[in-house]
Amino acid sequence: MDFHYTPEQEAFRMEVRNWLRANLPPDLCVDDARDERVAPDRETFEKRRAWQRTMHAAGWVGIAWPKEYGGRGASLIEQVIFDEEYTRARAPILPGYSGIALCGPTLMQWGTAEQKQRFLPRILSGDDIWCQGYSEPGAGSDLASLQTRAVDMGDFFIVNGQKVWTSGAQYADWMFMLVRTDPDAPKHRGISYLLVDMKTPGITVRPLVLLNGHAHFNEVFFEDVRVPKANLVGPQNEGWKVAVTTLMFERTVAGGGGYKEQVERLAALAKQLLIDGRPAWEQSWVRQKLAQLYIECESLKYTRLRTLTRQLKGLPPGPEGSMLKLWGSELGVRIAAFASELLGAYALVDTPTECVPDAPRWYNRVLSARQYTIAGGTSEIQRNIIGERVLGLPKG
Repeated sequence: MDFHYTPEQEAFRMEVRNWLRANLPPDLCVDDARDERVAPDRETFEKRRAWQRTMHAAGWVGIAWPKEYGGRGASLIEQVIFDEEYTRARAPILPGYSGIALCGPTLMQWGTAEQKQRFLPRILSGDDIWCQGYSEPGAGSDLASLQTRAVDMGDFFIVNGQKVWTSGAQYADWMFMLVRTDPDAPKHRGISYLLVDMKTPGITVRPLVLLNGHAHFNEVFFEDVRVPKANLVGPQNEGWKVAVTTLMFERTVAGGGGYKEQVERLAALAKQLLIDGRPAWEQSWVRQKLAQLYIECESLKYTRLRTLTRQLKGLPPGPEGSMLKLWGSELGVRIAAFASELLGAYALVDTPTECVPDAPRWYNRVLSARQYTIAGGTSEIQRNIIGERVLGLPKG
């Protein structure tokens, strides 16, 4: 690996940094963007949508998308640099992230010319916000067991069933979803990939309130929902192939981020907070745990760089995707556990305090970290993938 950037790449970095410095509204900044990836209320959502439109007008949304679809055709390295600077600026995850990162790239591969023309420009502009309808009450880790039915009525489907853990559904204009169109086929077959207008009669969205009070997950119910056949992506009954394309894009963003910044902030707090009348930093166990967490953040960084190196060489995806997902989500839990040990009662305070001005950040991290070992593919599933497909171990 060559970790040095060219002068042109550094110039691009400064262009991104300067633009964000000049245009990012301070009231939109967040400490841990992934923990707040869905807006807590409609007002914040609309502010973030306006921010996406500002970015789009300046050509900063979907920069790695091909120019023919409205992107910049940016290189992989430029996308990495942009992401680094965007995180550094504490900018929020865009409300259109599911469309930009998942649905849009899938449509580029599988969509018809009409679907691309209709949906892709509105994904980038933020005019259409998308959510992902995959998981069901009885089909989460075993997604192919999904039971939401779509009956072929000629020019349209009639959809009945339920989705769950649907991030941002309360704000979404559209959903890309999996349905069973042939109930008699083997479970990985007979599935189709549909695009559904969330304003269609028969759709009910019910937010799920989490332990930390956030409601970015939802249940979505479908009762005799009519979906035009024109909204079918890929061949009917072969939607699993399309779904896998989306999942491949999801794996690249599911490992989490910002962990190094969290550890550095905890190190700063350790020098301010007192344990037995002395700064926590003077406790050897505090320094040892911080050092271990920092090492783990570095290992995550270099695993990401391994993935980047494979992509730059044009190699097929390796095991790094599942490794990043597993290690990243588990690392988040370990950071949360240390935060609760270090901060003590302050970790349970959801308002700023004199000792810990960013106490709400740690309150949210302690209560929310565990969800990432489940969302986007459980840790158990990732271990199975690594064990069986990478190490060649027998199935348990």
